[in-house]
Amino acid sequence: MSLLPYLVAAWIFLVGVYGLATSKNLIHAVGCLSVCQSSTYVLLLAVGYREGGTAPVFSDLKPGSRPLVDPIVQALSLTDVVVGATLTALLLALVIQIDKRHGTVDPDHLSELRG
Repeated sequence: MSLLPYLVAAWIFLVGVYGLATSKNLIHAVGCLSVCQSSTYVLLLAVGYREGGTAPVFSDLKPGSRPLVDPIVQALSLTDVVVGATLTALLLALVIQIDKRHGTVDPDHLSELRG
């Protein structure tokens, strides 16, 4: 078992968090949040990977002859992509509305949103 995919996922997540923490633009923040979320793709694929594994189609394989890749992890990865795209679209729509209402996408200039 290699630690490389897990380290890559952690590095991608930390790059996204750093960008999110230092962002001075809401559109940039949404992009950095998408980078953070994309690290979960790498993590899910690392969890579901099997050395020498094949697709989980049983028509041409004898049971137990070869290791199979976990199909649940593949389904979770596809679901993660759909949720990520939906979240990004929703957040960008909110940023457009904030820009229309307040005239800026700089979080430091949005004093009306402070509690």
